[in-house]
Amino acid sequence: MNDLHYLSANDALAMFRSKDLSPVELVSAVIARAEAVEPTINAFAQTFYEEALQAAKAAEARYAGSGAQARPLDGIPVAVKEEAPMAGHKNTLGSLALRDVVADATAPFVQRIIDAGGIVHARSTTPEFSCAPVTWSKLWGVTRNPWNTQFSPGGSSGGSGAALAAGTATLATGSDIGGSIRIPAAFCGVVGFKPPYGRVPEVPPFNLDHYCHEGPMARTVADCALLENVIAGPHKSDVVSIRPKLEIPPALDSVAGVRIALSPDLGCYQVDADVRANTMAAAERLRDAGASVTEVSLPWDLESIGRAVNIHFGMIFGASMKDLDEQFGDQLTSYARRMVADSAEVPKSAFLPGLALEARIYEPLGELLDEYDALICPTMAIPALGAEYDTGDPLQVNGQPVREWYDVMMTVPFNIASRCPVLSVPSGLSPSTGVPTGLAIVAKTYDDVTAFRVAAAHEERLPWLTSSGPRPAL
Repeated sequence: MNDLHYLSANDALAMFRSKDLSPVELVSAVIARAEAVEPTINAFAQTFYEEALQAAKAAEARYAGSGAQARPLDGIPVAVKEEAPMAGHKNTLGSLALRDVVADATAPFVQRIIDAGGIVHARSTTPEFSCAPVTWSKLWGVTRNPWNTQFSPGGSSGGSGAALAAGTATLATGSDIGGSIRIPAAFCGVVGFKPPYGRVPEVPPFNLDHYCHEGPMARTVADCALLENVIAGPHKSDVVSIRPKLEIPPALDSVAGVRIALSPDLGCYQVDADVRANTMAAAERLRDAGASVTEVSLPWDLESIGRAVNIHFGMIFGASMKDLDEQFGDQLTSYARRMVADSAEVPKSAFLPGLALEARIYEPLGELLDEYDALICPTMAIPALGAEYDTGDPLQVNGQPVREWYDVMMTVPFNIASRCPVLSVPSGLSPSTGVPTGLAIVAKTYDDVTAFRVAAAHEERLPWLTSSGPRPAL
């Protein structure tokens, strides 16, 4: 089969069950693809190819009826973002300062992938401490976008996004504290899901950070749901993990009659012309699917959003790096040190006003989602960032400068509104960059199924990274 490395997980599982394909064939094809493109893309921090092939042989035997019954992900190669600990393997968080750290435990959601038969053939790259919207570090170098290697695959789950787009993983994991699943999904033309807070168990202490989410990434909406159903659900180690477990159904209802709000700029963002055009085209596809799509405005402003995010990151995210910055200094990346420095400017007295500000930001979104079933908007205000972009570098949108890098991240309001599920799906290609753009689908708090219904309806009318959809030329 040509392009076997681009086979969807659901199709692969069906072919395993019918014995038209062996897990060994799929894993071998994915490894061969990785060996061909990794020197250019650099999406993997670590690989386990021999172990993966042995696991594929064991899966092959199960499908043949020898031994235990096949499991939900049996034989599927999965790239796990390196920020998630796996016992006995390095857990560097992309930092030179932590290059010798080995995890002594496995994150619950990763263990669920392994227990479901997923084959972890690689760990995907991240920016240092997952604190940038691009993926480069002093430890691993630069990860590049398969669609155009001058650009970044995004961050912080950039290695996962790049691997899916390049065909070097069938499924992948991501984490999202400011857009880190959805940004790579948009830039790489894949599907990424930020589950609502508590849906997927997280490792302490970041399980207590309501901005923080672990989630699935894939090339199709159905594959994203498949992985989400494996990793979601309550866990004894995570006090915020939600009971009972929610399952995304395999057959999703149509969107006929679904009320969708459309905001091309969320009321305050400068949005690139290509991104806006692709967002409007996505709205038309959903109208064609029978949904009612109404353009709306939100009374948000970038200053308030930026202040809320800076306070939150200053209290938790940046503060978590402070000791390493003091101990290792110049070994850290410029963007990590910048976040530590910015965090030092946030006083403890800002914590309570920051929570009050987050509540005010959510209020109009909550009112909107009380009237509509979902909101759609661009995932990011721009199609891409340069492969070696640093957070101190200037940015422009439509030739106009923006104040800071947060001001193109249309993702961060939905970390503030962390209980809202958000899917990013491809909305088209940017003619000016040659990279994809993303559509964010935001549903009511904890209404994951509606987000997947809307995403599936859109994907049906704009297939991507399939035999009938566009792929990188790499």
